[in-house]
Amino acid sequence: MTDLFDLPGAEAPPPDAPRPLADRLRPRHLSEVIGQDHLLGPEGSLTTMLAGGHMSSLIFWGPPGVGKTTIARLLADETDMAFVQISAIFTGVAELKKVFESAKMRHRNGQGTLLFVDEIHRFNKAQQDGFLPHMEDGTILLVGATTENPSFELNAALLSRAQVLVLERLSLADMELMLQRAEKDLGRALPLTGDAREALMEMADGDGRALLNMVEQVETWSVETPLDRAALARRLTRRAAQYDKSGDAHYNLISALHKSVRGSDPDAALYWFARMLEGGEDPRYLARRITRMAVEDIGLADAQAQTLCLHAWETYERLGSPEGELALAEAVIYLALAPKSNAAYVAYKAARRAASETGSEPPPKHILNAPTKLMKAQGYGAGYEYDHDAEAGFSGQDYFPEKMKRPVLYQPVERGFERELKKRVDYFAGLRAKRGRG
Repeated sequence: MTDLFDLPGAEAPPPDAPRPLADRLRPRHLSEVIGQDHLLGPEGSLTTMLAGGHMSSLIFWGPPGVGKTTIARLLADETDMAFVQISAIFTGVAELKKVFESAKMRHRNGQGTLLFVDEIHRFNKAQQDGFLPHMEDGTILLVGATTENPSFELNAALLSRAQVLVLERLSLADMELMLQRAEKDLGRALPLTGDAREALMEMADGDGRALLNMVEQVETWSVETPLDRAALARRLTRRAAQYDKSGDAHYNLISALHKSVRGSDPDAALYWFARMLEGGEDPRYLARRITRMAVEDIGLADAQAQTLCLHAWETYERLGSPEGELALAEAVIYLALAPKSNAAYVAYKAARRAASETGSEPPPKHILNAPTKLMKAQGYGAGYEYDHDAEAGFSGQDYFPEKMKRPVLYQPVERGFERELKKRVDYFAGLRAKRGRG
């Protein structure tokens, strides 16, 4: 859709120009979009907006190949707005000014502009702020697209003026429908067995564009009998899994791994561990995080867990990849099946809070050394009871600051080795109470 005020270079290609399959199958109406029923179904967010006759600026958050650009273009058609598309990767300040000036001219002539900004998270804070006045006065309806979490990548001011809509990966049912449309356009069925057909969709990993690109490759093959899964795998390379070691997927997957370990599910923990390795994650990062899990979630319920993780880490450093990764995988399994306790972690945080609140209180004088006469005169060391000389090797003296009420910080659980530690805690607490020092 172009007009007098559009930037040059937006002209449509000649009718007889070759077009990729993905472009030929691009939906012409919102009802033709495959997937995203939570947005485009009868009760969907976008359906409700269009029915109410009021569109707000939007941020589409989702993985590649799920229809962000297509939906934005069709929204412009539905609302009779000029559609202008830019990419944050290739657009600078000068180009943005031209876009806004053209939008202002359209606005004065009674037409709105739907400005679609691909990879909007790549604009810096100042560039993102530049959209705000044009959104507020109605010059543009902004539709931004991002694969990264908007909460982390976009300004709060921009987010407050736009509604974030999450687009989901295409399901196997969605991609089967897409395959059927592709075969109708091509005029023949793909030369694949049913199992190979499913493998093709799995290779696309929820990305509709990737699926159609692979379909174009398969369509050119001259084969006498349908290819099975193994033959397809030899001819096609699986699409690389979406994984950015510094992006949202990184934090989502390490969270999934950590919670699977905490939830005592070795199979799920191994799966997320493998997903991160397949995505190219640094095994040393995983070794560090696995050791943290041992400290935080297993704690003293299994005192060997931390040692085992450190040994696995050392084994990886000696063997490298891929052999050393097995040692890390074994540590993941061990942690998932180990008894769990965060009692030490909770006690540590409670101790830090108490220390910050009472940080100026001195230790009681009876536990201070008195190397000089002056210090002895000040009462340092007076009344200290040597525990080895006390009954049961336990004096029960109070070692907290004199003005501080004795807190209970460490509360071991009835699991693993902490069951034994709990017996010791209770034993000493009982002696302390018996001697009137509780």
